[in-house]
Amino acid sequence: MPLSRRQLLIRGSWSGLGALATLAGARLGAQSSTPTAAPTPAPAAPPAPEAVFRELRGGVGTFSMSGGTVGWYVGPQAALAVDSQMPDSAPACLAGLEARSARGVDLLINTHHHWDHTGGNAVFRPAVGSIVAHANVPELQRQAAVARDLGEQTVADTTFSESWRRDLGGEAVAARHYGPAHTGGDIVVHFERADVAHMGDLVFNRLFPVIDRPGGARIAHWIPVLERVADEHGADTLYVFGHVKPGLGVTGGRAELLYQRDYLTALLETARRGLAAGRSVDEIAALEAMPGFPDHVGRGTMLSLAANLRAACAELTEG
Repeated sequence: MPLSRRQLLIRGSWSGLGALATLAGARLGAQSSTPTAAPTPAPAAPPAPEAVFRELRGGVGTFSMSGGTVGWYVGPQAALAVDSQMPDSAPACLAGLEARSARGVDLLINTHHHWDHTGGNAVFRPAVGSIVAHANVPELQRQAAVARDLGEQTVADTTFSESWRRDLGGEAVAARHYGPAHTGGDIVVHFERADVAHMGDLVFNRLFPVIDRPGGARIAHWIPVLERVADEHGADTLYVFGHVKPGLGVTGGRAELLYQRDYLTALLETARRGLAAGRSVDEIAALEAMPGFPDHVGRGTMLSLAANLRAACAELTEG
């Protein structure tokens, strides 16, 4: 707790000139006392994030604590994690999975390169046989680490350009890259028998998304990516989202994918109309709410409507 300012020890004073304790019969002046204000209590520290494991279906589940949502599978012949969150939460995730799996954790898959999805890779590395990601992810991860001074990175040792698949015995897991969207290395990870698809950060449900242009993001391509994923999976597919508005669950259905698509479409069109009308980027980014999407919220400057509009303007003017 921060130290408060030292209170005054002397609350009163002698009144009258030349009053001395040794003077017989000298009358003491009245002692005055002025109460001091009580110190303002320091704000309570936010509660430590709680490690939450949630089972979905068919041995597939989610882990939430700090960073992007982790997906996992534990079966009789294999266990794996989809994303590793960050160094502070990864140990709890790994320990929970090892407690659920009699054979340990075989595999880690990274949905893309961002720190809140790959920062725990070093924790998982000694435990897993392989780390899998799209071919663009290792270099994007290293570049981002240099820009943010994150130090040496633990990157995927198995990469692919379009698709990857592995039979896990009781389950099969497949990963597919649909092209640049949230970054230049996003993949969708599908647990085929359970019919659960981890979207990584292709969906920020009701939350203004990060649009990582230096990392290869393209809004105009993100829109059809979401349509393709929705069309290629069934009506009963359960989707896991990387980030959600506080109070919402981390899973949903096809409607959430198309709602994210509609927001991105409106975002690009709003920026296009503003530029065509001769408005400056600052004027366009000053929009307080996106019409038709009143339930979207932000988180800091990166996850904000202003940041989204600036990214959309940059894409339209710079490519």
